[in-house]
Amino acid sequence: MVWQLRRANAADLDSIMAIETTVFSRDAWSPEMMRAELAFADSYYLVAFNPATPEQIDAYAGLRCLAGSAEGDVQTIAVAERARRHGLGRTLVISLVNEARRRGAREIFLEVRVDNEPAKHLYRELGFEVLGVRPGYYQPENVDAEVMRLTVPDPVTAPAVGQE
Repeated sequence: MVWQLRRANAADLDSIMAIETTVFSRDAWSPEMMRAELAFADSYYLVAFNPATPEQIDAYAGLRCLAGSAEGDVQTIAVAERARRHGLGRTLVISLVNEARRRGAREIFLEVRVDNEPAKHLYRELGFEVLGVRPGYYQPENVDAEVMRLTVPDPVTAPAVGQE
């Protein structure tokens, strides 16, 4: 599958909320919360879509990181069921890390449900480490959250293959 990423905007709210309420059901953000996040100047939200069907959003992810701040926070990330297991979540997280680096962040934090093994596995593979647990963080189900941190790696560049 092929996806394209672009900055999210207010016109994406309904599509984002359709994924949000399906993926997170009982602990989904409200439309008002998501609208405020999309409008916040220091937030960076991306949506992913197949170029053949640009009106259908398949995933989104958001970062809050003040320009020049040493820290950023992954606010949310969700991939529609139809688009899972193709590396889209990984691509979104890497894109958020790159944006945090561009803004000057040296560390990125996130919370993840303790029962979300696929997400925890992805974050560990990308270098996030567990700092601790926030009891009852996800409401109304009273599910604990693992707090994770990534030390933002320096960018790596290499010559293009076949170039002298």
